[in-house]
This record gives sequence, C-alpha cells and structure tokens, in this order.
Amino acid sequence: MAKDHLLALDQGTSSSRAIVFHRSGRIVALAQREFGQIYPQPGWVEHDPEEIWATQFDVAREALARSGLAAGDIAAIGITNQRETTVLWQRGSGRPLANAIVWQDRRTEPLCAQLRAQGLAETVRASTGLVIDPYFSGTKLRWLLDHVSGAHIAAAHGQLAFGTVDSWLLWKLCEGRVHASDVSNAARTMLFDIRRNCWSQELLAALHIPESVLPRVFPSSHVYGQTRLFGAPIPVAGIAGDQQAALFGQACFDAGMAKNTYGTGCFMLMHTGRRLEHSANGLVATAAAQPGPTPEYALEGSVFIGGAVVQWLRDGLRAIDSSAAVQALAESVPDTGGVAFVPAFTGLGAPYWDAQARGAIVGLTRGSTLAHIARAALESIAFQSAALLQAMAADAAAAGGAAPSELRVDGGASVNDLLMQFQADLLGIPVVRPEVTETTALGAAYLAGLGVGLYAGRDEIAAQWQPQRRFEPTMARAEAARRMADWEHAVRQARAG
Repeated sequence: MAKDHLLALDQGTSSSRAIVFHRSGRIVALAQREFGQIYPQPGWVEHDPEEIWATQFDVAREALARSGLAAGDIAAIGITNQRETTVLWQRGSGRPLANAIVWQDRRTEPLCAQLRAQGLAETVRASTGLVIDPYFSGTKLRWLLDHVSGAHIAAAHGQLAFGTVDSWLLWKLCEGRVHASDVSNAARTMLFDIRRNCWSQELLAALHIPESVLPRVFPSSHVYGQTRLFGAPIPVAGIAGDQQAALFGQACFDAGMAKNTYGTGCFMLMHTGRRLEHSANGLVATAAAQPGPTPEYALEGSVFIGGAVVQWLRDGLRAIDSSAAVQALAESVPDTGGVAFVPAFTGLGAPYWDAQARGAIVGLTRGSTLAHIARAALESIAFQSAALLQAMAADAAAAGGAAPSELRVDGGASVNDLLMQFQADLLGIPVVRPEVTETTALGAAYLAGLGVGLYAGRDEIAAQWQPQRRFEPTMARAEAARRMADWEHAVRQARAG
C-alpha cells in the first residue's frame, strides 16, 4: 500500500491535538486533549513539559487508532507548536529542569528593560526582526539559567538542552537522539539572525547564553529523524511554529499573500518572499516556514484579544449563554448604534504596542442595549485586524512590494459570517475561508510531505487549496474609512484612560 497519509502533531497553548490527513488535505481522524495551566504568581504562566509530551503522545496514538491506519501507513510526521514557550532539560536523563515558561509569561520584563537600556533594541531588530519583549524565548532561557540551581554551570559544561516546544517533542519522539528546531521557531527566540539563518553570536553574548544549549536549526521541511514509538519507524519531516504553519497551510507562498487566524487573539502574517522587510508601522519581521535552504520572510501582527472578547461577553458580562450565540444577538440590531468596544484587557498589541491601554466601551446612550455591545465586540475583532492589514499595506508600499489582494482566514471565529463580511467591508478586499480550516496542522503535514517527497512541490499543494466561501466587500470605501477613523478615535480614548 502506498503511504499517502500524514500525521500532524499540533501542540497548542491549552491543548494537544493530532490530525491524520490524506495527502489530498482531507482530514481522516482527529484527537484532542487539554492540559494544565500553571500560574505561580501574577504575570507568570507555566506548563509541565512532561504533561505536554504525555498528552501529545496520547492524542497521536488516539488519532492513529481512529483512522484505522497503522504506523507503517504514515508517510511522515509534521510538528506545529505554540511558539516562544521555553523548555530546558538535561541531555543525559531527558528530565526537564523546571516547568516550561509559556509565551504569555511576563516575568522577564526587568531583564528586557536592562537590554533596552544597554542600547540593544536596534541590534535585536536588525538581526532578528523582533522587538525586545518578554514574549520571546531568549530572556526566558536566561531566567532559567539564572534561577534553577546549578543550571548555569551545567549549561557551560554542555549538559543541558534548550528548546521551544517543537524541539522538546522532537527529542522525545526520537528518544534523545535529535536536538533540533526549524527556522520559524528559532526566529522567535530573539537569538537567531534571520538574515543569515544562524544563531547570533552578539545576542548570545549579550544574554550570556552558551551556544552548546541550543538546537541545530534546519529548514521547516527536513527529515529531522525517525520515531519508533508507534510500532514502525516514521520520519519526522516537517516543523513550523503555529502561525507560520498556518500561513503555509493556507498556501500563502508568494509575496503579498496574507492570512489571519482568528483565535483567542488574532495573528496576521503576510509573506514577503525572499526579502526581509522591517516594519515602520508597528509589525515584526519574522522567518516564514522555509521548505528549503533559501530564507523566506513574513511580516506579522498580533492582536491580543480577538475571540476572547466573545468569551468575556459569555463569562464576564453573561450577555450570552454560549460563544456561538453572539452572531444572533449581534444581528438583532442593524448596527452598533454608535457604540465602539476596544477590548484592551491586557493592553494593545500590534500596531499600537501599548501595554498600559485598558478596555473601553464608548458611545453609550440610553438607547444602547446588550445587542449593540455584542455587535461592537464582534466588530472590534475586525477593526483590530484591519489596522494590522493597513500597517502591512503601508510597509509593502514603502518597500515597493505587493499589498494583499485578498485575506485568507482560519481559526474559530472565522466561521462567523457576520464578522467575515464586516472584515471584507473594512478591508476593501475579499476575505476567503477555505474548505479545510485546520490550516495550522495542515501546514505541518504539508511540510512533512514535502520533506519525504510525497509532493512534487508547492504548486501541487497550492492546487489543493479550495475556498469554502468568499466574502466580497460591499461597503463604500468612504464609509469604511469613516468607520476606521471612529475606531481609531475609540482606541485613543482607551490609551488615554
């Protein structure tokens, strides 16, 4: 029997998932399991690395069992993962030295402030494309080396291994034989020179991190090793961080193609091809998933509160019984009645980068109802995403590149037709929802398939991408501009408050 199936391991912030895909991109089987969130003190977020591994391994076996396939039927495994989350373990025993520090964790802000004071912001931006922020992995690793007893000495003697979650899963799958990562995850550490595709010696020195703890870095499509844990050897042949994997799964392979993932937050990436374009409009530059040795890049913007605003309506305001009910409530009124909702519960991300901003509902009158607030909450997701696309278009224009002609969408909130139509109206370009919305896992599967020669190339993958619905803009551009101006006015009030 030809091996025409792929297994994607999708390790997220709150759950581990596994999906078996046919080479056509069709989902054959899926399994998912949540795991614990650890909050030792305010601003700290941790995961148990062993629980991450245990849940991921269990769902992989469960998905295989549900598919009716044996390990010998799987052509390759692809890994996609929550990015920036940091794990440090012993090379000899494979035992983690501490809990993983999650990407959301803010404990290293004092160290980041020191690095900024030392004048390293421009060095970091020029080399990594990033801003100095606790979000990224480098300062998390430095914190572990400083605060876990004996870690600094053990690292200096080559006894420790650092990795983002992809590296940790790869190590476990290959039973300690492989310590590696891909460029898209390495690019999120604040230690990796994305121009040269190598670790930055200058930044390693600035953070006092020995290179011996770091994984080897390969293209995103590469045979990293084999796992024998499922009954027959399976090559692990694709790795990408979740947002880059989604960009790949959406077949956004050319400069100017963009996707937006509507999850708890929103993550928009625009491919910039082989050109590294630094943003002048509040975005970060990053490595895209890289099938071969040639560097490829993307601009990225992150919205902190996307679909989470609907959860707040449900759990905080108790305006709805379920998240799915928000569309009906919002559609019960023709518009927001002048209400604007800026969900800056944890500050504002790109393109504003204002950690002090706080949530605001403005424009309330005696005629305002829960339905108006619900509609404004839903629209806030589209407004924030529109601000990201405007920043991307401005950066593209300044660099002489192409701006997106359509936006491909995925994630939980992308199923909301009202939101997607409003998004298209604001942007003035079509918003396209694909047939397969599990694009993160699909991207990892495609990268693995390329790694073992299951696909002839990206053209074959692009031909498989199919739209499920296309939302065409219907709003007049002058009206869209007025709505965006009203939104920016509301943002200024949230930032001032």
